[in-house]
Amino acid sequence: MPGSWMADTSEEEEHPTVPIGLNEMTIPRIALLMSVVTLSSLLVMTSIIGWSVYSFLNDFEDSLDAGDPAVLQVDGRWGWEAHLLFDTCSPLADVWTMPENLSGQDDVFFYPGELSCDWSHQGTGDHAVVVLYNRGGNNVDLMLSLDSTSVVFSESGESTLLLSSFEGNSTFFAPLNLLEDIDEETLLFNASHVTVMDAVVSLEINLMRGTNQEPVHNDEGDSMQVHYRVWDADNESLLDEGDLPVNAGEDSRYIDGFGWSALGLDIGQDRGLLSPGTTHVTLLPPAIAYGGNNEHFLRDSWLRFELEITSLTAI
Repeated sequence: MPGSWMADTSEEEEHPTVPIGLNEMTIPRIALLMSVVTLSSLLVMTSIIGWSVYSFLNDFEDSLDAGDPAVLQVDGRWGWEAHLLFDTCSPLADVWTMPENLSGQDDVFFYPGELSCDWSHQGTGDHAVVVLYNRGGNNVDLMLSLDSTSVVFSESGESTLLLSSFEGNSTFFAPLNLLEDIDEETLLFNASHVTVMDAVVSLEINLMRGTNQEPVHNDEGDSMQVHYRVWDADNESLLDEGDLPVNAGEDSRYIDGFGWSALGLDIGQDRGLLSPGTTHVTLLPPAIAYGGNNEHFLRDSWLRFELEITSLTAI
């Protein structure tokens, strides 16, 4: 009996004839053509791999440079700083003195040192905004963290947030969300470099319950109507007053700090149709005011905004 490895057909079966046109010279020509195609493919792949290696080495070198403490520092300080958007900040641990004239400073930083800021909250669901400035010329990778279970970053929903490739001379807004209705708590916000462990900039936030509690909290992107007043923070001159619709957070119709100043305003159950809601005051350095407009007469000014929410629906 034949084994399973034997063919099912007889050895006498004729194999199909070679199709017309494929003579004995065709196979060498095809082989030659395939060799040329293969060689071309290898050259292309080699070029791609070479470029990838070159790019990787450049990126790796840049990352090493970015992790060099000397590169991360500006005038003996880490090149980034942070503050709470509310006008409630003072020198951390009283180790430095707040400038009498904010716009008259000649330093690259907005504040001479780290800050301690107060947040008068309206209960669970309330918001505040931490503003970070990269005052150096290099991109940095930062890990943002909060040493509290009561507050999280709105973007991540957690107590940590990775800020990768934070561009030099740029600004980042980090909204915070209050998870618990607490009476009082002091927490620490840290902006730490991901590879240089001691490169940390801190911000102390003092949470306390506000006296005028309103239950409806606006979220980022919500439209509302606000009454505003704005002063020059140095000479206390009133610059403007009026009513405007605004989207909480980023609002391209206005300077950066105006839309973010609206986040954290709260209102009653009537959504402001019968009575106004809460009021708070924010302080805007030139970077989030008119500093990007060299033609504006307020380009070097620090602005103090008082915002009162009058309706949670923009008119």
